[in-house]
Amino acid sequence: MTHSYKRISADGHIEVPPNIWSKGVPEPFKDIAPKHIKLPNGGDGFLVEGGIYQGGSNLYAGKRPEDYSPIGLKWIDMAGTGDGRQRLAELDADGIDVEVLYPGVGGVLNMTKGIRNDDAYHALIRTYNRWLVEEYCAPDPKRLIGVGCIPSRGLGHALEELDFAADAGVKVVALSRFPSGKDYPTADDDRFWAAARDYDMPVTVHVNFPKPSGQVFEYPHLPPPHMRPPDYVTRLARYGIRSALTVVQMVMSGLFDRFPELEIYFAESQVGWVPIYLEQMDHNYNRHRHWAEEIYGLKPLKQLPSEYIKRHILWGFFDDPIGIKMRHEVGVDRIIWGGDFPHVESDWPNSGDALARQFEGVPEDEQAMMVAGNAARFLHLD
Repeated sequence: MTHSYKRISADGHIEVPPNIWSKGVPEPFKDIAPKHIKLPNGGDGFLVEGGIYQGGSNLYAGKRPEDYSPIGLKWIDMAGTGDGRQRLAELDADGIDVEVLYPGVGGVLNMTKGIRNDDAYHALIRTYNRWLVEEYCAPDPKRLIGVGCIPSRGLGHALEELDFAADAGVKVVALSRFPSGKDYPTADDDRFWAAARDYDMPVTVHVNFPKPSGQVFEYPHLPPPHMRPPDYVTRLARYGIRSALTVVQMVMSGLFDRFPELEIYFAESQVGWVPIYLEQMDHNYNRHRHWAEEIYGLKPLKQLPSEYIKRHILWGFFDDPIGIKMRHEVGVDRIIWGGDFPHVESDWPNSGDALARQFEGVPEDEQAMMVAGNAARFLHLD
């Protein structure tokens, strides 16, 4: 029997102080665990390899805008910074049945940016994922859906962590770069996509991959610099924001032809920009595809870019009235709400009021899809 969910927040963040979740780092790498320090402004910070990371700069939930400042924040007694039992009480206060939990500003991705030793880096990723399953989500794994983090320093380690996540019972994993660790898709990535398919593991991206500093696509043929036009794949994304380029890279690589069952959820992307992005992408594709196919050696797509995106990409929103008005241009079955608790975009504990404002005039069946049904289907919830 399928559970009837009233509200699923498909974008929340775990803001437990990083020196708590990193206690389990294996002995050879204990020195890389974040260490709590007091900053000169009185706030909390964490000493990590590469420098000092200011803690709590996005801890907002429960405050009024006029009372909030990102300077000098402390983790103690802040909403969203406790253990899994505290989180369940916070979900109850906001009328949330289930929450999808990404790392926060004090999470493993920020804490590992400056780690030079790859073994140490992977040890910290594994420590976080193990803690997620064994401690934080353990009080109620059906309501606390921890997002397993996939490392971004090589395909082998990405596959190892996917195996661990599947064996440990993780329900969804997040990529922060393409599976090979590059800024652009490669043929090697297919080993990861195939494994995710075989595990029936949902894959998500929080907003987007980092903006590439150099190459954005692996073209079959790359002309010499003096004969090279402006980058074609970047052009196709030019009328979108944040998630736009990452999605175009996936489409143009043929990913969804090779894995027609694959869906990817881009959390916290917002949706108001998506209709013009799709429209202008198809326009640019039709206008420029012929020279791009000749110069770069690309094969024609089997469908328009927008058709792939409408079938394979889900978009997350938190407060996007224009996006809700444009929902039929995006696809009501493609839109997923997330409260972004406890970050500054959060309306906790009044998310219901924020949704009611955005959903004025929206039929109840469409509301139910966007706040629960689409997320439950994507996550394979009972």
